[in-house]
Amino acid sequence: MKVIICGAGQVGWQIARHLSGENNDVTVVDNNPELVRRATDTLDVQGISGFASYPDVLERAGAKDADMIIAATYSDEVNMVTCQVAHSVFAIQRKIARLRAQSYLTAIYSDLYRRDHLPIDVVISPEKEVAEAALRRLSAPAAFDTESFMEGKAQLLGITINADCPVINTPLRQLTDLFSTLRALVVGVRRDGMLFVPSAGDQLFPGDECYLFTETRDVNRALEIFGKEQAKQERVVIIGGGNVGLAVARALETRLDRVRVKVIEKDRAIAEAAADGLDRTIVLNGDGLNSALLDEANISAADAVLAVTDDDKTNLLASVRAKEMGCTMSIALVNDPTLVPLMGPLDIDAYINPRATTVSSILRHIRHGRVRSVYSIGDAEAEVIEAQVLGTSPMSGNQIKDIAFPEGTLVCAVMKNGVVVKPTGSTRIEEGDVVAIFAKSYDVPEIERLLQVSIDFF
Repeated sequence: MKVIICGAGQVGWQIARHLSGENNDVTVVDNNPELVRRATDTLDVQGISGFASYPDVLERAGAKDADMIIAATYSDEVNMVTCQVAHSVFAIQRKIARLRAQSYLTAIYSDLYRRDHLPIDVVISPEKEVAEAALRRLSAPAAFDTESFMEGKAQLLGITINADCPVINTPLRQLTDLFSTLRALVVGVRRDGMLFVPSAGDQLFPGDECYLFTETRDVNRALEIFGKEQAKQERVVIIGGGNVGLAVARALETRLDRVRVKVIEKDRAIAEAAADGLDRTIVLNGDGLNSALLDEANISAADAVLAVTDDDKTNLLASVRAKEMGCTMSIALVNDPTLVPLMGPLDIDAYINPRATTVSSILRHIRHGRVRSVYSIGDAEAEVIEAQVLGTSPMSGNQIKDIAFPEGTLVCAVMKNGVVVKPTGSTRIEEGDVVAIFAKSYDVPEIERLLQVSIDFF
């Protein structure tokens, strides 16, 4: 597949890393020569320096025979024009654009992206994706990572194994015997910085980061078995009243179980806009690092603090201060992946990586076969891929034990006629079934081969 990626920033670079590692023909375009050079020096990609919306630049990038273009520059307008040029001049079939401005994303204006207007096939909104990730973190406070699958009927949970975990030093095969009705599987373990797919004889040890795939109905029970308490979130303080903070506060306001929310925003104009856009939420204008203001927000009684300003260091420090003042749980928005190792020493419970959430969204629309969802784990170490099985797929009609899955791969769950099934080796996968597969990144091309019979984007 020949792909042009416009924008060599964090998201563009990560997408290029994914696709070039899977032997796709990737060209990166950016008007910053340094970013282009970084991409060509570190990845197996071609680089073009220039403005992505210029037809001659796209022509030099090979647009005449490209299969897909991903417009992920810092400018919404450049991304939109790039897709228009790709469609009108070069007839590129698949066009994905990252758009940030909320006005472009309002549902009543969705006709804007039809083929006879602005021909964008897929619109990705980082702020929307991040807000949804924040809500997932709040819904599972005991987990450092979480994602929903199979129409909300299953969840991936990332949990840290503590010394008081009841199932440490127990072979995983024994968990099935001890908890025979538990619809959950340990699909991945990170130990000493290395992520691996565990075998039935592996054990969990204190300090391990464990990825658990479970039916949504069994989330609370699974967390309890692994020594985690699922506390109810009734009082939440959000630091940062921009698009992300506003979206989270709005969602919390609409919940049936009443959640009391307070928003702290430093910029007066943004704070006033947030106050106008919210009904039951208290908005405070001031610095989220100010202990007196945090005290006024009653941070000591809050069940969670969510720091989502546009500055990583502010988010980290605000989370630390809130915990120090008595807040039960802290979640920080962190763009810079090199800061993630500080989470543990700083006692920050969970983090949200906007780059990872945006990359996961884009990958969902790139993968071959009937892929319904993709979630990128860690620093692109692995993916959980949810897909519908085609009748011509090598999987169809076979038992899991007879399918030639790569070694570092695990089937997390199978959904048959809307019912989620915990898989065993004898589970037969039929046409139309939905499967969730945990795979190391280097095994993804082989998983795609098993999911498709011919190159088929959608």
